[in-house]
Formats: sequence, structure tokens, C-alpha cells
Amino acid sequence: MSTDVSRARSVAIAVTGASGALYATRTLAALLGRGLHVELVISDYGRRLLRDELGDDATVDRLLPYLTQKYGESVAAGRMTVHSNRDLGATIASGSHGCAGMAIVPCSMKTLAGVAHGLSRNLVERAADVMLKERRPLVIVPRETPMSLMQLKNMVLCAEAGAIVMPAMPAFYQLPQSLDDLADFMAGKVLGALGFDHDLYPQWTGSVARP
Repeated sequence: MSTDVSRARSVAIAVTGASGALYATRTLAALLGRGLHVELVISDYGRRLLRDELGDDATVDRLLPYLTQKYGESVAAGRMTVHSNRDLGATIASGSHGCAGMAIVPCSMKTLAGVAHGLSRNLVERAADVMLKERRPLVIVPRETPMSLMQLKNMVLCAEAGAIVMPAMPAFYQLPQSLDDLADFMAGKVLGALGFDHDLYPQWTGSVARP
């Protein structure tokens, strides 16, 4: 684990309107389980995503109890602050705030374009811009298929600016038995990119470990 991240005051997570709410909730639960302060910002369509894909129990005002019920009491080890996406004066909008890294999971193509071109129209885009200018980890998890040339170019722009572009492409060598196993894989990849060790999925050993 990197020194800077292990001493982090907080880690930012953004949830936008691409499909893949399960990736977001698993990542949140894993970070909270490590005792971190998660600064959460959810776009309008991200809020709809949570409700549409996970049900009314996963709406923003019920999210912490939902995470605890689904992933266990370890979630209580951390704390979570929810910011309005319209609040460009929030802590994570400034480089002077000690937020050590950020993941946008899942990341819509609209948000991807906004980050790629530095538009900072809302808190998700502004916080991502802060990560890039401060040279802190920014993990972008786009979820779209197929992708247009413009979308591919936007991913290249983000990568060139220093972001880690991590499309939601879970592996299958760990022989997943459920959707939760696939979410574990992507959440583990996000944690690793942010600088955290994890045991969310088995590491590759050179052969498939069959049960």
C-alpha cells in the first residue's frame, strides 16, 4: 500500500448514470470496511441508477443501511459524507483538501467527456479535475458497449492526462458463481488502482483454481 494513500484523510467516490450500480456499492463497502472516510457524490442519473438497479432500499438516504445489510457490519468501520453534485464549493472541489484519490464507478459517457475536456460543470467533473491537476489517483470505470470513436478518444484523453481508465470488464478465471463475485472483481481492481491491498478476489497463480 502506498504511504500517501494509507494516510489518506478521505477517498472520493462518484456514481454516475452508466449501468453497474453493483460495482459502486461493492467499492463503497470495501473502502468503508477499511475504516476510510468516503466522500461520495452521486449525479442525478446516478441516483436513478441506484434505485432502478438495486431497488428502493439502495436510494441515497438509505444507502448506508443497505451497505451494512448486504456486506456486513464491517462497513461501520468507516464513515461516509454525501456531497451534492451541484456543490462546487464542497471539500473535494479543492486541491488543498486532503483527498488522496478518486474513483468514478460507474462512469457515464457524458461524465467521461466532461472529465476528458476539463469542463468542471458539476462536482464530479471538478473533483476529477482536481485529482488530475494534483497528480493524485483518478480511476475511471466506464460502462458502455459498443463505444463510438468519440468515446474511445475521450478515454485516451483521460489516460493521457493521468487517469487510470478501467472499463467494467470483470475476469472469469476466478470462476465467479454470482453477480456479486463479478462486482468483487471490479471493486478489487479499483482498490488496487487507488493503492490498497485487498482480498476481494483470488490473485492469478498461473492456473485456474477449481473448487
